[in-house]
Amino acid sequence: MRDQIQAVIKEVSSVLYGKQEEIKLALTCIFSRGHLLIEDLPGMGKTTLAHALAKVLGLEYQRLQFTSDMLPADILGVSIFDPSANRFQFHPGPVFTQVLLADEVNRTTPKTQSALLESMEEGRVSLDGQTHWLPEPFFVIATQNPVTQQGTFPLPESQLDRFLMRIELGYPDARAERELLRGGDPRERLKSLPAVISAAQLEQISQACGAVNVSESILDYLQRLIAYSRQAPEFSFGISPRGALALLNASRSWAYIEGRDYVIPEDLQQLLGPVTGHRLRAAEDIGGFGANALVQQLLSQVDVVA
Repeated sequence: MRDQIQAVIKEVSSVLYGKQEEIKLALTCIFSRGHLLIEDLPGMGKTTLAHALAKVLGLEYQRLQFTSDMLPADILGVSIFDPSANRFQFHPGPVFTQVLLADEVNRTTPKTQSALLESMEEGRVSLDGQTHWLPEPFFVIATQNPVTQQGTFPLPESQLDRFLMRIELGYPDARAERELLRGGDPRERLKSLPAVISAAQLEQISQACGAVNVSESILDYLQRLIAYSRQAPEFSFGISPRGALALLNASRSWAYIEGRDYVIPEDLQQLLGPVTGHRLRAAEDIGGFGANALVQQLLSQVDVVA
């Protein structure tokens, strides 16, 4: 299975140059059965990454562009009365897919954003007293522009917490950008990307990741990180139990991608920012504390060995 994972990374890297680390983080999120939030400026390759992942993983894919006038029914679907059958007929929305790309999710209102909550947490949609189950597997890959840009509605903490991981892509380095400029529009190459693994194989990989060994010393280190975030005065609130489980599960998947069947402290350190950065808040911003500063404080102040 690890050879197939490397093949996935290679294929996605053929349309998103110089971002192997970010691709591995995205795969870590998917193998952990989590949802991914990609935050960056427009034109950085967020949509390209989501589309490429869906293609090489052989999953059904829908893209939904979020706008300020969008309604929850535009995501979930709607029941329409059928006179011939004398009953309401449910028409599924775009959320009924395996990979939903929620493009620029913070350009719509909080009411519409919240329409995704049940889908992301429980894999189902409840409308008009009826429950409609989503396909399996089901992943949301959402993109958002920085909140400093015009026309954005910041995601509330409850919505952010549904995302296992938040990553940024950033500008490509000079070598990758030169390759991009020489190669032309990567969206053309997207059309010919092959499916490297099947949905069944993806499930096998997820199960293998979940079986990666975690020693008691790793759990001790994880609990020290959690405890520090809850006790240090710089933190408005600490890492929740859900956040702790997310970090542990993601570390298992990262270790598996790296070719190990056990977790090491470096796995927790590598994923601490992507998994907990969007879950942490500074008590005061005096001194420049933000999510990145809080993560760095955790890494520098909490000893690996007690």
